[in-house]
Amino acid sequence: MRNVLRRIGVIAASATLVGGALSVTPAAADDTLDVQLLSITDFHGYLQPPTPGQGGRIPAGGGTSVTVGGAAYLATHLKQLRSGHRNSVFFSTGDNFSGWPFEVDAFQDEPTIEVLNKLGLRFSAMGNHELDVSPDFLVQHMEQGRCFGTVGVDSCFTDSTGRRFHGADFDFQSGNIVHARTGRPVVDPYRIEWFRTADGRSVPVGFITTTLESTVTGSTSYQPGLRALDRTRTIERSTQELKRRGVEAIVLNVHEGGSPKSAATSGYNECDSAYGPAIELAKTVTPEIDAVVTGDWHSRFNCMVPDPAGEPRPVVEAGNHGAVISEINLSLDPETGEVLRDRTRSVNHAVTRDVAPDREVQKIVDHWVARGAERFAEPLATQTGSFTRTPNAAGESTAADLYADVQYWNANRTRQGRADLALIAARPVRGSTAVRGDLPHAKGSHPADADGRILFGESWNAYGYGNPVLTVGVKGSRLDAILEQQWQQQADGTVTFAPLAVSHNTSYRYDPARPVGDRVSPRDVLINGRPLDLERTYRVAALAYTVIGADGYSAFAGYTGPVRNGTDHESFVEYLRAHKRISPAPLDRVRVKSRLARPIPPSPRAHARVDGSW
Repeated sequence: MRNVLRRIGVIAASATLVGGALSVTPAAADDTLDVQLLSITDFHGYLQPPTPGQGGRIPAGGGTSVTVGGAAYLATHLKQLRSGHRNSVFFSTGDNFSGWPFEVDAFQDEPTIEVLNKLGLRFSAMGNHELDVSPDFLVQHMEQGRCFGTVGVDSCFTDSTGRRFHGADFDFQSGNIVHARTGRPVVDPYRIEWFRTADGRSVPVGFITTTLESTVTGSTSYQPGLRALDRTRTIERSTQELKRRGVEAIVLNVHEGGSPKSAATSGYNECDSAYGPAIELAKTVTPEIDAVVTGDWHSRFNCMVPDPAGEPRPVVEAGNHGAVISEINLSLDPETGEVLRDRTRSVNHAVTRDVAPDREVQKIVDHWVARGAERFAEPLATQTGSFTRTPNAAGESTAADLYADVQYWNANRTRQGRADLALIAARPVRGSTAVRGDLPHAKGSHPADADGRILFGESWNAYGYGNPVLTVGVKGSRLDAILEQQWQQQADGTVTFAPLAVSHNTSYRYDPARPVGDRVSPRDVLINGRPLDLERTYRVAALAYTVIGADGYSAFAGYTGPVRNGTDHESFVEYLRAHKRISPAPLDRVRVKSRLARPIPPSPRAHARVDGSW
C-alpha cells in the first residue's frame, strides 16, 4: 500500500511554482532507485530541421523564442541528457511517422524507423498515424521488416548502411484499439521495463498505452476493421494486470492531447492552465498511475496535476517534430518498487540547434535527403496539356477532374471497393483540399523536368495529403443533398461556393438562380448516363476526410458499408504508371443551367484521355 501520508508531508514542504507549473524539488536520493524517462511525441518523420512554419521556432516564455528541431540535434541532446544516468529509457508517445517530409513519405517512412533505431528508441505508443496504412503494415512491415510489393520500389529500400530495411528495433503498444472481429489488440497493451539497483536487484516500471478513440474513423487512419475500447476501462484493466504481476510504478503513455491556455506564447516548460482530454484524463485516472505522458495535440507543457486522491503527478507533452524532449525523473523505493512522488520531478528540454549535430545521425539524414532528391526526379508519365486548378464559370477545373478520375480508378481496382462514381472537394467548405497543385505542361524549374513530363515529386505535390480513398454507400437522396451543400448561406447573407468535382462517368447541372438547397435537380444528375435515383444506394469513392464531414459536407452522415482503398499519394503514382500518357478532358461534367437555352445532354465520354484516345 502506498505511503501517501509520508509523501504528502514532504510535498507540502518542497513544492514550488516554476514557469507556471507546479514542480517538486527532489529530496536526497541515496536510498532510492532513480529512473530517467525521456520522451518525444509526434515526430512525423521530420529528420531535417523544421522551418518556423513547421514548428522549428517555439516560444520559450517571457516573450522569447528558440530555434529547435532536427534529428541530428535531437541525438546530441539525448546523449547529453542520458549522461550520468545509469537507469534511463527513451520512448515515444506516437505518431512517429506518416508525416509530410517528402524524403520519408516517398520511402514508406522507412527513413524515420532507421533514425529512431539509431536514437535508441525503446518503445512507442501506437498513435493514430501509425495506422495510416493498415494494422498489418504497422506490425508486419514497420515492426518486423516484412517486404511488400517490389523491393526497392514499393518497400524495403536500402538504408544508409547499404542494407535492406529490417524494421524497428522497438515495439508499439496500445490497449484500446482492437480488431473489430476478434476483439484482440492490434499491439500489446502495456510494457514492463526493468531497472537495476546499485546492489544488482531489478525493479519494474510499467508503461500503459492508449490511443485516442477517434483513430478508428479518423481521417488518415480510417480503419473499418478496427474498433476502439473505452480508454479509462482499458487503463484500469491494464493497471490491475500490472499490479498482479508485482509492478507498483506505473506510467501512462497516452496518445491523447492537451494544450496550454495560451499555446502561441506559453513557454515549453510552462503549464498555463492546460486543458484538453489528456488533462481531464490525468485528473480522473486511477491514483495508481504515477506519471502521464501525452501527445497528439502538438503542444508543449509541463504540469503537476493532482490525482483523484489529491496527490500531484507529472503530466507532460513534448510538442512535435522533434522540437522538445520531456524528462521525468522517478524515484523508486527499491524495497517496494513504489514511486516516491515527493522526489519525482519533470522538465521539458528544447532541442536547440546551438549544439554540434550528431555525425552518425546526420549521415542517415543526408542519405535519405539525397535519395529523396533522386526519387523526386523519377519520370512517371507524359501529358499533352496542362491540368490546372483554375475553375471555369461552373467551378470545374481540369486538375480536380483528373484527381476525381484517379479516385474512381483507385476504388474500382478491387471488387470490394467498386464505386459507381467519385467525388472530390476542389475548394472545400472548410479545412484542407487534396487538390493541392497544378500539373503544367511546360517544363518546370527542376533540372530533370521537360515539356510534358510528369515527375514523381510533381505528382506527390499536386494531389493528396496521405488520405485514404473510401468507398461508401450513399442513398440517392443523400447524394443530392451532398451536391446541394456546395452552396452555403453565411451569417451576413452571402453564399459561398465550394465546388465538388466528379468522375468522368458522372455529370450534373445546377441553377444558380434557385434558392440555396434547391439548385440541383436529381433529373439533371447523370451517373453512367442515367438520372439520379433518390431511392437507390450508390457506392461513392471519396477521401476519408470528406466522408467523415471534416471539410464541411455533412450530408455524408449515415453512409454505409465503408471500404478502405489506397491512399491518395500512392494511388496517383500508380495511376500514372498505369496510364503513361494523359490529356485534359473537356470541362463539361458540370454545367450552369440556363433557362433561356435548350438543355444540352452531357457527354458520357468526358474523361481524361489516356494514350491519346477517348
